[in-house]
Amino acid sequence: MQKYGANALEEKEESFTHKLVHAFMGPIEYMIEAAAIISAIIGHWDDFIIIMLLLIFNITIDLWQSQKASSALAALKKGMAPQANALRDGKYQTIDAATLVPGDIIKIRLGMIVPADLRLISGDYASIDQSALTGESIAANKKVGDEAYSGSVVKQGEMEAVVIATGSNTFFGRTAKLVANAGAKSHAQQAMFQIGNYLIVIAVILAVIMVAFDVFNDLASHSMNTNAALGILQFVLALLVVSIPVAMPTVFSITLALGALNLSKKKAIVSQLASIEEMAGIDILCSDKTGTLTKNQLTLGETTLLHAKDEQEVVFAGAMASKIEDNDAIDTAVINALKDKDSLKSWTVDKFIPFDPVTKRTKADAHDQNGNQVFFSKGAPQVIVDLAKPGEAEAKRVNDLVTNLANKGYRALGVAKSTDQGKSWQTLGVFSMFDPPRDDSKATIDAAKAKGVNVKMITGDDTAIAIETCRQLGLGTNILNAADVFPKDMDPDNVPDDIAETIEKADGFARVFPEHKYAIVKALQKRGHIVAMTEDGVNDAPALKQADCGTAVSGATDAARSAAALILTAPGLSVIKTAIDEARQIFERITSYTIYRVALTMTIMFLVVLSAIFLKFTPLTAIMIVIMSLLDDIPIMTIAYDNTSVSEQPIRWRMKNILTTSSILGVFAVIQSMIMLVYGYMEIHSGATSIFGVTDQAQLQTLMFLQLVVGGHLLLFVTRQAKWFFQKPYPAGALFWAIIVTQIFAACMCFFGWLAPAISLKTIGMIWLYNIIWMFIIDAVRLVLEKTIK
Repeated sequence: MQKYGANALEEKEESFTHKLVHAFMGPIEYMIEAAAIISAIIGHWDDFIIIMLLLIFNITIDLWQSQKASSALAALKKGMAPQANALRDGKYQTIDAATLVPGDIIKIRLGMIVPADLRLISGDYASIDQSALTGESIAANKKVGDEAYSGSVVKQGEMEAVVIATGSNTFFGRTAKLVANAGAKSHAQQAMFQIGNYLIVIAVILAVIMVAFDVFNDLASHSMNTNAALGILQFVLALLVVSIPVAMPTVFSITLALGALNLSKKKAIVSQLASIEEMAGIDILCSDKTGTLTKNQLTLGETTLLHAKDEQEVVFAGAMASKIEDNDAIDTAVINALKDKDSLKSWTVDKFIPFDPVTKRTKADAHDQNGNQVFFSKGAPQVIVDLAKPGEAEAKRVNDLVTNLANKGYRALGVAKSTDQGKSWQTLGVFSMFDPPRDDSKATIDAAKAKGVNVKMITGDDTAIAIETCRQLGLGTNILNAADVFPKDMDPDNVPDDIAETIEKADGFARVFPEHKYAIVKALQKRGHIVAMTEDGVNDAPALKQADCGTAVSGATDAARSAAALILTAPGLSVIKTAIDEARQIFERITSYTIYRVALTMTIMFLVVLSAIFLKFTPLTAIMIVIMSLLDDIPIMTIAYDNTSVSEQPIRWRMKNILTTSSILGVFAVIQSMIMLVYGYMEIHSGATSIFGVTDQAQLQTLMFLQLVVGGHLLLFVTRQAKWFFQKPYPAGALFWAIIVTQIFAACMCFFGWLAPAISLKTIGMIWLYNIIWMFIIDAVRLVLEKTIK
């Protein structure tokens, strides 16, 4: 124990306090916290409270999602066998499996979880289900000299074994290590960081210009003093507060959370919100075969008759040589293929010998109601041929048949019977056996391809089986054996470029191990792909966690579900198309909000700076800025319900396009607001013809407040889709009426003088008319940008 350590997986516990502290750390969180601190410094406590509430709300959402998604390592740990039957002090004793060390002799039998990596040293045979580890579709038959992996389950037989690896050194433990190191960065977090940086840079540039202008004027007029300096600092800090999109993470979280709720109604449970945004951009889907694309249910195919008169005679003989109680996949498939199961009741089995890796066949001695005794046997065709000792032509026919079936990915099963106490045998026929594709798999794959998603099959089964399944599903058949592609000593985190290129070009891989799946996903990500992974086993946990959208299919192990970001509760992959469509709609909503938010923020910043420089006038009061932020952002959260079109191709964060579009729209919005501001200013100071009807600077501030509220929401109608704002899809009722109610409230504020000097109903009407005209202008600009910016 001191040398090898406990036979258990190491798991680093993270306290809630650590999670809470970590939740306050990150680029966007730092910017929001800076905004709160700045607000407190300049005494804007209303801003401070609102910003902190938004920050706490967003962190609460993140912590709740983190708590909801159980630890992948904890689930892997549960898979470890709690006890073992080990040889201690000259006799077998039941001990804690955690105390096993290499060199221990143990015994495994039916129903046990293999407690460590073993080498079998004595006993007839053992049938071990290791599908959750290797992806093989049926139990593996083990004999002396073979290895058994920790975490697999003994289905038949009893053998003695020596422990060769424990804890994190086992096949199972290496999987856990990969899980601990796996994980891709969220593109949404990166996007928010870029957006925040962009706005901060603009704010700093504007602040420098403003400070230089004020300092120059104060020095020229000899009025520079402490109060003037504090005034400049207060303005700079206020400008930085305005530049930080404090509500953006909250809007993102709410939009994603509501999308997760919609997906849960469609049999897809989201455990990591960011995965929804990632799903919108996936261009490669790596899918498991067994149980995901196929039924994980061995089925009899065509039967080649040799000495039987019909197919059901062969099936009957095979059923007699089977035992349903053993829950063996092959036995179950044969018995299920028998049309008249009542025919078995007229026979009594006197002796049954189950399959073992040595004889490679089963045998049943039985008699009917008349006392007629018949021996039945089924197993590997070559073994059945050796048993029957047919002529050379028949033996060659069977061998050729087995070869052809193997080339197509089918398993072959021979059936024979004897009516003379086993002295002579007659080969009745040969079954072909396969795991058929699910009824909905081909349609789902075709739908994924139509959405611009390339599907690659990743399986632990043989290459021939994988190729045949791909052929039936309409997938590419360039399936590579993982052992031929990946060197044994290769670092899965650093796949060489030549191998990464091979991975990218391949249609799939067979005979894969956990590190292969993990390496495939990581290599594809490094080549610029956004990768989804659909799997179900313990061996899949590292790749699921590393993938941009790891998806655990129905019936997946706890480890797979814990590592996955998306969990399907309905069998198969049919819900994947729904998830992709939903994700792309959600991404469109987030993108439209982002363009709107950046453009509006730039409008406010430039308006404040330009008016201060050229008009020496502050267009908004502090309370107006706070109220405007609420009126802008609270109804915008209903964008999560908005109607959007579904892109036919994967969509990603094209930050250059988004920032260019939003900046240009922001420039036109600044022009729109500055024209109104300058004209209103002229009305007050030069007696120009009254259009907006303001009489003093206080009313002009109210005018600009309503202008930004109305113009901001109309700008959202412009950015929410790629066509004219009045074309389908129309805004969702929740978004439309939230904005209408907000606008009515803002108009009432300005008319009745709530927290702002009152203006006339005529002025309010003129503001609306002015903004509607500009709505067409800005939308025309956006349509031009859609065609020119690629």
